[in-house]
Amino acid sequence: MTIRKVKGIFADRFSLILVVFIGLSFSANAQNLSHYVDPFIGTGGHGHTYPGATVPFGMVQLSPDNGSEGWDWCSGYNYVDSTIAGFSHMHLSGTGCGDWCDISVMPNNGAIPDTAADFRVKFRHDKEDATLGYYGVKMENGIKVELTTTERCGFHRYEFPKGSKPVVKFNLTYMINWDSTAESYITRINDSTIVGYRSSIGWARVQKVYFAARTSVPFNHLYTYKPGRFKDPKTGNINVENGEIFFNDPGGKQILMKVALSTVSTDKALLALKEIGDWDFERVVREAKQKWENELTKIVVKTSDEKLKRIFYTGLYHTCLAPVLYSDADGQYKNANGKTLMMKKGQRYTVFSLWDTFRGLNPLFTITQTDRNVDILNSMLAFSDETGLLPVWDLSTYETGCMSGYHAVPVLADAVLKNTAGLDPERAYDAMRKTAFQTVRGTPDYIKYGYLPQDKGSYSVTITLEYAYDDWCIAQVAKKLGKMEDYRMFMNRGAAYKQLFDKQSGFIRGRNSDGKWVLPFDPYMASTDGKSMYEEGNAWQYTFFVPHDVRGLAMQYGSIDKFVLKLDSLFSVSSAVKGESAPPDVSGLIGQYAHGNEPSHHIAYMYSFVGQPWKTQEKVRYIIDSMYHDHPDGYAGNEDCGQMSAWAVWSMMGLYPANPAGGEYVFGSPVFDQVSIKIAANKYMVIRALNNRKDHPYIQSVKLNGMPYTKTYINHSELMKGGLLEFTMGDKPNKHWGNMPESWPASVN
Repeated sequence: MTIRKVKGIFADRFSLILVVFIGLSFSANAQNLSHYVDPFIGTGGHGHTYPGATVPFGMVQLSPDNGSEGWDWCSGYNYVDSTIAGFSHMHLSGTGCGDWCDISVMPNNGAIPDTAADFRVKFRHDKEDATLGYYGVKMENGIKVELTTTERCGFHRYEFPKGSKPVVKFNLTYMINWDSTAESYITRINDSTIVGYRSSIGWARVQKVYFAARTSVPFNHLYTYKPGRFKDPKTGNINVENGEIFFNDPGGKQILMKVALSTVSTDKALLALKEIGDWDFERVVREAKQKWENELTKIVVKTSDEKLKRIFYTGLYHTCLAPVLYSDADGQYKNANGKTLMMKKGQRYTVFSLWDTFRGLNPLFTITQTDRNVDILNSMLAFSDETGLLPVWDLSTYETGCMSGYHAVPVLADAVLKNTAGLDPERAYDAMRKTAFQTVRGTPDYIKYGYLPQDKGSYSVTITLEYAYDDWCIAQVAKKLGKMEDYRMFMNRGAAYKQLFDKQSGFIRGRNSDGKWVLPFDPYMASTDGKSMYEEGNAWQYTFFVPHDVRGLAMQYGSIDKFVLKLDSLFSVSSAVKGESAPPDVSGLIGQYAHGNEPSHHIAYMYSFVGQPWKTQEKVRYIIDSMYHDHPDGYAGNEDCGQMSAWAVWSMMGLYPANPAGGEYVFGSPVFDQVSIKIAANKYMVIRALNNRKDHPYIQSVKLNGMPYTKTYINHSELMKGGLLEFTMGDKPNKHWGNMPESWPASVN
């Protein structure tokens, strides 16, 4: 027997013994993580999250709305506000556009006037509470509101002041920002049940949600009315309707109410009421909390720093808020085309913020959501079946067309390359290929010229770079499926970034169709005026968006050393962003590195691709320490449906998918003494950091299952075997570890 074989057997046995040990040791400690989650983190500043009650990936997000509008109220709520206009059942988490807030209800001491277009009640944060699956507030009118949910049903509990005349308003015309009610209806079924719907036009130009509400005590009557301000000036018709249900004085007793949703019909909403079979509010809270515990215990961290735990577990919580369920329990749904359809297997999801989430959140799902992820992937393919193209930004199954690229591609490619069970690779490839030959969004000119000329479409640099990356992803799937002609074609398209690299300036910048550079050019300029070459960014940030070919990009500079100098300068130049209409998304600046917006998220990890991983470790630790905090404005930018949090979850563990579909997780700087990732029942990957301290960000050496490990990354298949990944940390960089090419993550060149 050779020494190599002996080492292999030792490593395998070590791993097996370790996994059993870890399973036993963590089973006793993997509970009661809920108290580390603070739903208010991200509700302030530009985080755009909501504090209300929901369950993982649930259709219902039951949360307060301030009644204010504007960019920082995209979720309906911002921590700086002090009023509540209602509690609606659908919310977007961390987006840069505002929509939904559907089926808004508001309890009050007496009728709310028909003409009250802007009815609000004051509240204070010291009378407000939010935990996993629960939200409560006592408003200054004396009404206490408590909320919890199941997947499709919201559960309300109200306490009214004695002597009041309780009313609950269903404000189906409530709307924020880009949204507006097109049609609504409400009717009484009996003395404790009402049903209705709301159809709206907004960011999603077509959206309709049905509801059914049932109260624990009978109400006296339902009063419905049509607000005159919604009169159609051409026809004189009013197609919207609100309602208020009136109760007798409960004498201090609580009034409870269930509100269930469906995208299909009011009958299906009535069925969804059965998700809560009784009126035991506390039981539903406990069950919601347990669902969250089941998510949180998939990753158990060990540290004496309670602040880090709050940041990490709140981040992990945020990674489970989107996408959200769109179908009924039986898999039936009505899409934006008005067709009632049925998923062949599993559930339909919506809210795909793919421009953001393909970078870190979706790769995380291949580890933390191995079962649910199949439904998420097949929802994208269902969208393709229904519309002819994969989604760009799917909201309520409507294509908003928001942002650039066709980033369902790297999500599907990553899943195919990781051999995800339940996903048909040929079906996925067919959808990817069709999308790559779409006749919209500048794609024909991108194919014709080998880049998108600026005189053929705005945001030309961003679109070229993102299409090039997505095409590289398609090439990898083509190769896996043996489609070598397609592989060569898409690999060629994946090199399109080279067409826009200007060796003289050292930036990737726009060209016109005649091949000439676009003038004037300023790498600090960012704009939303429609003439910009870059979407939500500038030349500094986008020059580094070549995650599949980092060393190929480096060679454009002439050498790795020159590339590293350029990369260093990104973090040290002025943080000034020029342009009268510069997007507010370009935030969280370190030099021109913008952590508050997603195009920068992989950049700190690029040093590891060119032999200087110690700089990755230094930069990543600084970003973790400076850009994430445990208070309402604790995020550097929009949370964006989980991506801002996914970066933190990955990076705090010490890993990140710098090339999202590459199947490799590049090492950063782990902040925890130990992390246990649950791979399967009684199977864990443990990441341990020895000599770990706040002033020890640098990796000195690495071991995998007790054996020396020299790579600066670990691939997905190795991680999913489970075992022990052990980092030894120090206060000074080890410039020899990881500096040899055989240790570097993959790159085309």
